[in-house]
Amino acid sequence: MGRVEGKVAIVTGAASGLGAADARVLAREGAPKLHVLDTTSPFTVLRCIERLWPDGTVVVVSSKSGTTIEPLSLYAVFREWADGVLGDGAGQHFIAVTDPGSRLEQLARDEGFAAIFPGRANVGGRFSALSAFGTVPASLTGIDIGRLAAAAIAMEADCASPAASNPAAQLAAWMADGLAEGRDKLTFVASKQLAPFGLWVEQLVAESTGKDGVGVVPVLEAAPGDPRAWAEDRMVFVMRSTGDEELATVATRAPKGTPVLTVDIADPYDIGAEFVRWEYAVALLGHLMGVNPFDQPNVAEAKEATSAILAGTLAVPEPTSRLGDIEITTNVRMETPSDNASLASALDALLDEAGPGDYLAVLAFLPEDREIVEPLTDAVASIAWGRRMACMLEMGPRYLHSTGQLHKAGPPKGRFLIVTARDEAEMAVPGAPYTLNALIRAQAAGDYVTLVGRGLRVVRVDLPQPAHGPVRLLAETLRGSALG
Repeated sequence: MGRVEGKVAIVTGAASGLGAADARVLAREGAPKLHVLDTTSPFTVLRCIERLWPDGTVVVVSSKSGTTIEPLSLYAVFREWADGVLGDGAGQHFIAVTDPGSRLEQLARDEGFAAIFPGRANVGGRFSALSAFGTVPASLTGIDIGRLAAAAIAMEADCASPAASNPAAQLAAWMADGLAEGRDKLTFVASKQLAPFGLWVEQLVAESTGKDGVGVVPVLEAAPGDPRAWAEDRMVFVMRSTGDEELATVATRAPKGTPVLTVDIADPYDIGAEFVRWEYAVALLGHLMGVNPFDQPNVAEAKEATSAILAGTLAVPEPTSRLGDIEITTNVRMETPSDNASLASALDALLDEAGPGDYLAVLAFLPEDREIVEPLTDAVASIAWGRRMACMLEMGPRYLHSTGQLHKAGPPKGRFLIVTARDEAEMAVPGAPYTLNALIRAQAAGDYVTLVGRGLRVVRVDLPQPAHGPVRLLAETLRGSALG
């Protein structure tokens, strides 16, 4: 691939805040381009490196704790890449955003980073969208931070109003009313330009409410939404750009009785106000639900399992069956003996006896390449409307820092299909005893072990390669099994 200059590469541990969403919501023609790397897929990382050139790139390494394995591993890869071309000047192409006193802060000082921006230790990661974690990468791409902040400040003032006129209190009450009716699937539908905002809402809602056996399950749905998929467990939030007439009809297309709340966005910079509204609303909702919205007590479980697998102290479960070059591992009992089981029978067993309120999460540790992933996207949509069952496609390892908390400690209604592939391109992590390929596979295996340990239904399908053909075969089998 050719040389591409004038880029800003963002290496981050999770899809949160402006870095992941607003660079696309507020993208400006001719501005430096933002790449968000929240994956350890060697395929994706290598492709990014091939498209960039060190002297035209700034890498922002973001980690609140400064110890998260993904950004530190990606930093090591990008630093070796930059050192090879820029030599002693490579450090000036790196910026750190981290809490004061963290390991990353010390690393940045030792290795000559151009700048270190401190986070606020008393503000959780998912609530840090308008802190340095979001505003530093946003400013590097030419976004007007003052204009964004003005919208946020105006909303903050509104959120100090009495409940009757308080937009955050109204949003919290709407979600609480939905929960009281058994509608725990928050379906988020947005105009195309605003859709990336949903990734942050997904993390905020899932990680803040999904604990103690309860939680709101966020479901991101492509506009204009598909009412055929909406059962009695749905509440639908619509974020609509002014002039998007298609989304103006959601309330009339939704099944009778479905609560639909629409927010109109006249100016893309109003997204700053929506960060504030949602942060306040989710904090209030946590109080109404009786959970602490500011912790994530179960996120560490999969991290610890990953570390143990990499260290060799935790064994990766052996495949339940091998079907040609596809390996299946599951804790679900199948009707046919494991040595004769087909891919279809494993997927049938995963969805067997799914009841009202259950959901399917396809957890794909695959490159975020449209051609590769599209068959799974289509299959998930088909299952959703065919079964009127909430289904979502989550990309790993991103979801581990997002919906992963909800999967493990929220309502035990999830059924999980983990998708991995074996022949990801090898890429060494300088200074580490593992490769990126070993890391992403350990992350998938660690989550499998953790979910199974929770007594949840899990099937892992390990494909021979991360390519369109094997993924399409899985997707077609999934659709056929799920729809009968």
